[in-house]
Amino acid sequence: MTREKIHLFDTTLRDGQQTPGIDFSVEDKIAIAAMLDAFGLDYVEGGYPGANPTDTAFFTKKRTERAGFVAFGMTKRAGVSVSNDPGISQLLQAKADAICFVAKSWDYHVKVALGCTNEENLDAIRESVEAAIGAGKTAMVDCEHFFDGYKANPQYALACARTAYDAGARWVVLCDTNGGTQPPEIREIVAAVIAAGVPGSSLGIHAHNDTGQAVANSLAAVEAGVRQIQGTLNGIGERCGNANLVTIIPTLCLKDTYASRFTTAIDTEKLVELTRLSHAFDELLNRSPDHQAPYVGASAFATKAGIHASALLKDPKTYEHVEPQSIGNFRKVMVSDQGGKANFINELKRRGIAVGKDDPKLDQLISIVKEREASGYAYEGADASFELLARRTLGTVPSFFSVEGFRVMVERRFDANGHLKTVSEAVVKLVIDGVRVMSVAEGDGPVNALDLALRKDLGKYQTEIDDLELVDFKVRILNGGTEAITRVLIESTDNTGVRWWTVGVSENIIDASFQALMDSVVYKLMKNRQLAGKIAAE
Repeated sequence: MTREKIHLFDTTLRDGQQTPGIDFSVEDKIAIAAMLDAFGLDYVEGGYPGANPTDTAFFTKKRTERAGFVAFGMTKRAGVSVSNDPGISQLLQAKADAICFVAKSWDYHVKVALGCTNEENLDAIRESVEAAIGAGKTAMVDCEHFFDGYKANPQYALACARTAYDAGARWVVLCDTNGGTQPPEIREIVAAVIAAGVPGSSLGIHAHNDTGQAVANSLAAVEAGVRQIQGTLNGIGERCGNANLVTIIPTLCLKDTYASRFTTAIDTEKLVELTRLSHAFDELLNRSPDHQAPYVGASAFATKAGIHASALLKDPKTYEHVEPQSIGNFRKVMVSDQGGKANFINELKRRGIAVGKDDPKLDQLISIVKEREASGYAYEGADASFELLARRTLGTVPSFFSVEGFRVMVERRFDANGHLKTVSEAVVKLVIDGVRVMSVAEGDGPVNALDLALRKDLGKYQTEIDDLELVDFKVRILNGGTEAITRVLIESTDNTGVRWWTVGVSENIIDASFQALMDSVVYKLMKNRQLAGKIAAE
């Protein structure tokens, strides 16, 4: 049986830019477009030339080599000819391969938002598509609010889609703009569009995630006949986000119910790069990747319970729906007080630490982990600290430096202008190769000051930690009262993009933070010497 192709359309740079807190620069857009193009997507929608200076500048050059480069914009305005519409002119002049016009397909919006007649809206769709084709560009039409429009006035919604197709649009995209349509409705309405004369080979789906079903709705549309899916990296987008291509792509490629019938532009070799792509995009956004993201999350193939880990060692298929390596992820058997020997052996083996099942040092390590977790440590969320503990218990960790002591002062005072301010200062005393070093630093709070002081002068190791960056700091109080036990988790990264997590526990938040900071620095030095295993991306 010949498999049909599902075309993948990425709108991260256009619809994804509507995400609260995300504002791409031209340089950001160039970098992301290159990532998407290299991964192999069919279309990359870059933005709305003419709408803002960033998008206008972005479209002064073609930004993809293989993927179709798409400009987005409105259909022509009612009462103005195509040649006299400045918005259309901007789109036609953009260095894009294709133009995706957004068109109203709900008669309520035509009346309220556009203030024109239903027929004038159809004329605008037709003439805009014809203008794009006349300029040598591929024409697409996003039928905005299509599903709500169909439920309100099916004849008019269908007329909009049919008008776009008859005018020569390569793709007519059905948009669930408000994100409230359910999968059975998607299937039913897509079938009606095909029955009305727009073939599935020219239909696309653009789903929003307001009921958490953007991926399900996209796949339901494919089942009903559409052959283009629009979505974004990691599901970013306004409100609750868009359909997540990072979830949709491996589902199409690895699940037989789709892979046996459909093909995509992403082959087996490219699919292995999916986890890296997802995490690299989060890094560009300066946010921590979602640990529980399907397929690519650090916990996507993590097993905590001892009985599960034991079964995994015998056959990974017992608790994995796909092979983690197929999307560039890793199996992760987590160590915790719930884990048995199988967890520990598997986790140590993955790090290149060989230990026998009957080795008394293994029993010692398990005992230490369970005792520490009982007192508040969380090694399942702090892989780097676990690795350092394991290597110290089962072997050795180089003594890079030692800490004689530290002092942190927090002072609240009035400055010279009479403004109240709080100043934090830290002093750290180190011994490196027998030489005592004292570092002093001020910071934005006591932990920041301590971090700056610790890393201010590490002697011969200083250049090795110049790229060490703390990207997240979490504090949890484990019991009540002012004498509460505090757990600190720190996430770190360096210029390789690798991330690792360290933990500290104490009744003193500064001491707990210092433990985690020390582990992070030591792990970095170990990593630089290839003495530490894979952690961050796993």
